[in-house]
Amino acid sequence: MRGRALILLATVLSLGLALRLAWWQLDRAAQKTALLQAQQAQAKRAPLSAVELVAAPPQAREQLQRRVRLRGHWLDAHTVYLENRPMAGRTGFYVITPLQLVGRNEAILVQRGWLPRDARDRERLPELPQQSAEVEIEGRLIEAPTRLYQLGEAGGGRIRQNLDAVAFAQEIRRPLLPLTVLQQGDALAGTDGLLRDWPAPDAGVQKHYGYAFQWFALGALILGLYVWFQLIRPRRRQAR
Repeated sequence: MRGRALILLATVLSLGLALRLAWWQLDRAAQKTALLQAQQAQAKRAPLSAVELVAAPPQAREQLQRRVRLRGHWLDAHTVYLENRPMAGRTGFYVITPLQLVGRNEAILVQRGWLPRDARDRERLPELPQQSAEVEIEGRLIEAPTRLYQLGEAGGGRIRQNLDAVAFAQEIRRPLLPLTVLQQGDALAGTDGLLRDWPAPDAGVQKHYGYAFQWFALGALILGLYVWFQLIRPRRRQAR
């Protein structure tokens, strides 16, 4: 009897844990769904101008995913190429350039688009049209330039794995606003030759539904094994 009681206790605890984790994953999916809906609502609001951009990081986060329409001058000397970024089935660079805003002391980082990498010379940078005149761009605000997992500290130079906005502002000795503009335009190619086929925002909701299904399935397996080995199988043996 003691052994059966221990098996029952272990079954109840294991089943309870599996169900708790399944519901937790469903709750995470609901939270991320709400976040995605909030981002979509932000994107439908009227575009922000340069004077409306907030410089304080906590308040600036409230403007995430807002559309912007900005005028300024490219600081081409500070253009950075983020390597190992795929687009359209090829590997290349994301081009990041600060835009000195008209009417503001600060500049803002702009993820301008994608360019292919030279397969024969990996250090050779693609030509980027120089624009000294004032430009107008449209885009949406993201927290930072797209990041990849990186071992060790970020290096300098024009080709980099990632770009930290705070450190970069100190490097170029120019104040930068805390958010980054993901430049929009023609989905395939802008007038500057950069591809801008950006993926749609994804909160990873389906991943949490998948995990929840796995935990529910494990709970069903635990319950099924208990019923078979502790209830059905012993009764069959007694009936023989």
